[in-house]
Amino acid sequence: MNTNQRNLIYRILPYVILSFIGICFLLPLLWVLVASVDPNAMQSLKMPKQITAGNYMDVITSHENQRAYVIGLLMSLGQAVIVVLLALLAAYPLSRYQLKYKKPFMLTILFMTSLPITAVMVPVYQLFLSLKLYDNNVGVVLFYVASSMPYGIWMLKNFMDSVPGDLEEAAWVDGASVFAGIRKIIAPLMVPGICTVAIFTFSGSWGNFFVPYILLQTPEKFPASLKLYQFFGQYGMVDYGRLAAFSVLYALPSIVLYILSQRFMSKGFSMQGGTKG
Repeated sequence: MNTNQRNLIYRILPYVILSFIGICFLLPLLWVLVASVDPNAMQSLKMPKQITAGNYMDVITSHENQRAYVIGLLMSLGQAVIVVLLALLAAYPLSRYQLKYKKPFMLTILFMTSLPITAVMVPVYQLFLSLKLYDNNVGVVLFYVASSMPYGIWMLKNFMDSVPGDLEEAAWVDGASVFAGIRKIIAPLMVPGICTVAIFTFSGSWGNFFVPYILLQTPEKFPASLKLYQFFGQYGMVDYGRLAAFSVLYALPSIVLYILSQRFMSKGFSMQGGTKG
């Protein structure tokens, strides 16, 4: 094998590997899409002899599924709003003030962003039982907020660092308070960062199965992530068509958020704030 052939293989090999990985991810997605319109869907991937929307209609018209979607959306949206507001206020002193233990505190926050939830679920479960928060959707939202705050503070602090302090000082000269400066000066310049944190926070809670599975017991309180599990396990023979239709509808919020986030992501990680005059 000569040098040119070897170089050609080295150039082609990464694309072959990436194509193989892409196909491995594409086949399950293709099965979900095909099975969702197949009245006789099975585990194997096959083109349906008849295409129907009956699976989607059965899922959409179910009051249990509707309730699970609403609960999941309210929990995820509520968590995203609370995390953004609290993280913005917490990030302000870390960005604007020279605190004595600022570096160790930021390193602690960075460590907490990588802490796996499974490592704290046993004490959290005991704590929720003691505080009468077990089997309570509000309690689950509070846990979501607490577990998402380190990431939100870390991200918003970095975004806030790129906003010049001179703009805020000019607002103070005009008589604005600290909170007015945050609301009218800093927050508008941090819209890309705020949207980035809100989107990641929403997606994390919307797709979270483990936490509500541990902290909720009543089926009427289950969000959509748990309803997917219940739907799969409540039949002796799984109705793959309805399961696939439910999976497609469950993925829609994440897909919509992904599309909406495209205009903010690139700006968010290279944010150009106000410029010093």
